Amino acid sequence: MATARPTSTTSWPTEPVASPGQPSHPQLAVSAAIFREGKVLLVRRARSPAKGSYSLPGGRVEFGETLHTALHREVDEETGLKIEIAGLAGWREVVPGTSGDGHYVIMSFAARWRSGEPVLNDEHDDFKWLTPDSLSDFNVTDGLPEIIEAARRVLQI
Repeated sequence: MATARPTSTTSWPTEPVASPGQPSHPQLAVSAAIFREGKVLLVRRARSPAKGSYSLPGGRVEFGETLHTALHREVDEETGLKIEIAGLAGWREVVPGTSGDGHYVIMSFAARWRSGEPVLNDEHDDFKWLTPDSLSDFNVTDGLPEIIEAARRVLQI
C-alpha cells in the first residue's frame, strides 16, 4: 500500500516572471577587466540594465561561441580594443528584480590591453581608465570591485 506524501503548507515567495522581450531562462554572458599600465577600463552603461553605472565591457555569449570568442567579439564591438585574455577572474549572477531585467550568469575574465583606443558603441556613453583604488568615486555595478581585485590576482599586478 502506497503512502501519500504530506502536503506542504509552506508559502514560497512568488517567482520572478520574465518581462516581455526577456528570455525565461538565465543568459550566459562574459565581461573583461582590461588592464593597461596599471589601470582598468570601465565603461558607463547608456541603457538598462544598470543604466548610468560604470562596469566592464562584455555581453551575451551567442549559441556555438566559446567564452573566449564571445569575449573578444564583445570587447571589439563595444570598445574597438584588442585584448589578451589571461584567465577567469570570477563570476556574478544578476537575478531579475521587480524591474523585470533579465537573469544573467556573467563569467568575468582578466585581460591585458593589446591595441586600439576605446571607441564606444551605443551601449555605452563614457569610458575611463582608472586605478582600482579609485573605484569608490564612481557609481559601479554590484560586485565590480571584487571582480577587479580577482583580475589583478590573475594578472599578478
